[in-house]
Amino acid sequence: MAEEKPQRQTRVVVLAAGRGTRMKSERAKVLHEVCGRSMLGHAQRVASEVDEERPVVVVGADAQAVRDACNENEVEFAVQAEQRGTGHAVMMAKEALSGFEGDVLILYGDTPLLRASTVLRMRTLKQETNADLVVLTAQGTMPGRIVRTAQGQIESIVEAQDASPEELAIKERNTGVYLVDAALLWPALDSLRTDNNQGELYLTDVVSYAVKGGHRVEGLLIDDPDEGLGINTRIELAEATRIMRRRIAEHLMAEGVTLIDPDTTYIDADVEVGADTVIEPGCSLLGRTRVGSRVRIRAGSYIEDSTLDDDVSFGPYSHLRPDSHLQDGVKIGNFVEIKNAVMGPGSKSAHLTYIGDADVGAGVNFGCGSVVVNYDGYEKHRSTVGEGAFVGCNVNLVSPVEIEPRAFLAAGSTITKSVPEDALAVARASQRTLEGWVARKEGRSGAGASKTKASSSDKDSKDGKSGTGTS
Repeated sequence: MAEEKPQRQTRVVVLAAGRGTRMKSERAKVLHEVCGRSMLGHAQRVASEVDEERPVVVVGADAQAVRDACNENEVEFAVQAEQRGTGHAVMMAKEALSGFEGDVLILYGDTPLLRASTVLRMRTLKQETNADLVVLTAQGTMPGRIVRTAQGQIESIVEAQDASPEELAIKERNTGVYLVDAALLWPALDSLRTDNNQGELYLTDVVSYAVKGGHRVEGLLIDDPDEGLGINTRIELAEATRIMRRRIAEHLMAEGVTLIDPDTTYIDADVEVGADTVIEPGCSLLGRTRVGSRVRIRAGSYIEDSTLDDDVSFGPYSHLRPDSHLQDGVKIGNFVEIKNAVMGPGSKSAHLTYIGDADVGAGVNFGCGSVVVNYDGYEKHRSTVGEGAFVGCNVNLVSPVEIEPRAFLAAGSTITKSVPEDALAVARASQRTLEGWVARKEGRSGAGASKTKASSSDKDSKDGKSGTGTS
């Protein structure tokens, strides 16, 4: 058995210098998002599969915005100050890769649908065939035509604006993704000329240089042409998002998640969902949301950058805002909004509640219409609700307050002071009942003195009628 050759080291160059004028946007094109992750972020994710070091990102137009959006501990930047074509852009990475003798993978910051598995196949093909250059090709709508010899060998790549009628008819296209020996790449780039209709240095001319120099050039034709889709317009951005969303849905379903209607379910690329979870139609799970197992997310719910542990029930039509955490067995019903709050195991809020900036213990019940009043008009404040506490209907917790374990807050109370363990808190005005008032106002009253009946909350409490509300 032949000894397996060691895998050559691969460094990645990501081209992200284009202006993207057709996006009609003030934002850098590569920072537009596909399923919650920037297009450049998708390229970085692919790069991380093959490059143990930081990829080199070539920036140009909107360079500072791209720098600001990236973690500089994860990428290295090169600058293309003058836009002179793709070949010129790659040349700008030469200094960053000085002394590197392995393979260089060239990716694009506006091609978010490329799979890491495809790049790994390119690397395998290069190793198995001893190729000096591997070109990723597709049966798609890309402008560069792959010209092959009669024997099927790649001969050159011709851009549409420079192609003959015969070449325009070629179906196999260039995705622009190359895996090339560093020893070949830099002399090839130095040989580039601007004698084309655009007056630019074409990266595609590296292929002709390699062929003429007797180097081995291989092409990997991908089965899914969507992987090579470059994004230049909002229409293409929406199409890429649709494709990516379907991929995410199919991956989750393959891993044991039930999506009742994948076409109306919006799940971002960095979301994680556990097995046997059911997600109903019209839900959005965004950012870095984490969902455990056996969770039920009901129709119309909106969840951002939050965590739902196992056996949680959420919705319908409820909103989980960033940095919230629903622990095991929490039950949230309809029209509930939770923001930057922790709900302890088994706690629940059945309907029409706002819980913001709160630490809630286990087994707490929030009644209908209850509100954690976390904002005083100037600053946000945080409250604590101990385990087993009961918050009655239409209770306002004016933060910051501490509700100790098993405290009972009577319906309609506005709580402005902390409540001790096992205490009943009633904070509302005494009820006054003026009998016959409506009849007198409308001129229907007869003779006789009016009767006034006043009842205090203290008396109600003694009679067991504190009106604590429903769950």
